[in-house]
Amino acid sequence: MTRYIGAIDQGTTSSRFLVFDRTGNTIALTQREHRQIFPQPGWVEHDPIEIRDKTLAVIEEALRAANLTPHDLAAVGITNQRETTLLWDRTTGTPVHNALVWQDTRVDPLVASFAREGGQDRFRAQTGLPLASYFSALKLRWLLDNVPDARARAEAGDLLFGTVDSWLLWNLTGLHATDVTNASRTQLMNLATLDWDPALLAAFGIPRAVLPRIVASSAVLATAHAPLAGVPVAGVLGDQQAALMGQACFAPGDAKNTYGTGCFLLMHTGTVPMPSRHGLVTTVAAQLGDAPATYALEGSIAITGALVQWLRDNLGIIRNSAEVEALANSVADNGDVYFVPAFSGLYAPWWRADARGVIAGLTRFASAGHLARAALEATAFQTMDVVRAMEQDSGIALGELRVDGGMVVNQTLMQFQCDMLNTDVVRPRSVETTALGAAYAAGLAVGYWSGLDDLRANWAVAQRWTSAMSEDTRAARAASWRKAVERSFGWAEA
Repeated sequence: MTRYIGAIDQGTTSSRFLVFDRTGNTIALTQREHRQIFPQPGWVEHDPIEIRDKTLAVIEEALRAANLTPHDLAAVGITNQRETTLLWDRTTGTPVHNALVWQDTRVDPLVASFAREGGQDRFRAQTGLPLASYFSALKLRWLLDNVPDARARAEAGDLLFGTVDSWLLWNLTGLHATDVTNASRTQLMNLATLDWDPALLAAFGIPRAVLPRIVASSAVLATAHAPLAGVPVAGVLGDQQAALMGQACFAPGDAKNTYGTGCFLLMHTGTVPMPSRHGLVTTVAAQLGDAPATYALEGSIAITGALVQWLRDNLGIIRNSAEVEALANSVADNGDVYFVPAFSGLYAPWWRADARGVIAGLTRFASAGHLARAALEATAFQTMDVVRAMEQDSGIALGELRVDGGMVVNQTLMQFQCDMLNTDVVRPRSVETTALGAAYAAGLAVGYWSGLDDLRANWAVAQRWTSAMSEDTRAARAASWRKAVERSFGWAEA
């Protein structure tokens, strides 16, 4: 049997290719960053050609570094930054505009306009999502309305829309498709039918001809061209759903949080979509072959790791991200300083587009160390807000939180997270859970793994954190945090 499974992990800041063996160990990994383009405040773009070329390059580099060929791969999976919106020419493959990244807020006026006619939740029953600049539908609407001739070309079938998974799949195989997890983030798919909803297309003004086919997350979709010539592309998952799978969260109540540019906390809720009454979104967790789709509650936080990057790039108080922990530990506590990083508004559970970043509680006593600690604690506080909302929606008290992503190496952050949740925080042996989830989806489709029990057997604990904070201290810190959050509201026009 072919020895390995490959995974393309195309994220907000970089493209990676990984190769895994049957036990989930990483055999090869190569990564290249791509540019972040900021044409004006609130606008965030990526160059689709740069993403494509760097993705192809890391595939070649990883195979070469591990002395492998495509024949050594039983299948490949794709996982991707979600909601980021692309539009390209069906014949030439040329993008008509840079990709509009999930963080981009240029459609805030459209959000406000649509909300005036039916409220922020006017499409939540069908899609599980509130109206927000985060999701793809209004980004696509902006491209159709603002790129010359785009709408006419789209209606004629000459342009193709996709999130990054579709863009890579089309470039690797020629297939124009997206999986149910990514489709569920567009605000155009009906959660009940798992298909594009005609009423939503009409409301958003989106021609169906531009949309990809919706497919299962785990299924043999097509055969790849070079540099993966002959390899089946057999798995596609949005990055956070891929991490849920990579963390072996397959039962209702299982939850994971990925700490990256932002934070994304998902709780598996079973085969029936669970509506949220506390500011979360309902999303598809996965669909494995012909089995019924499973669903999750999700809380998305826009700025977590990106706040550490901001300390580095904008304030210059650290030279690299790894230095933030030592700087934070140069002080005993946060000095009553609270940092609300609402740089592009607040996502779950607040959904306040009018919020902007604030640093509260400053005195002349405050130092760079207090800022660093407040920045780390902001990640934990935002996660705490999402967990509490999730417990209220689901009626399930979180037993433990499985964590992954680049920030989990920060012991100070993980301990503070555990303290504020009063729940065990657990890091698995493999921190490459996002790419591993995509590999799992592909491997299941071709029989490389026989079922979910194989994947559960691969999951193992590397480190567990247990709360050491008193309830009085926890309550006081949470109250100060919420006071700071309220100070961020109403700064920008919604």
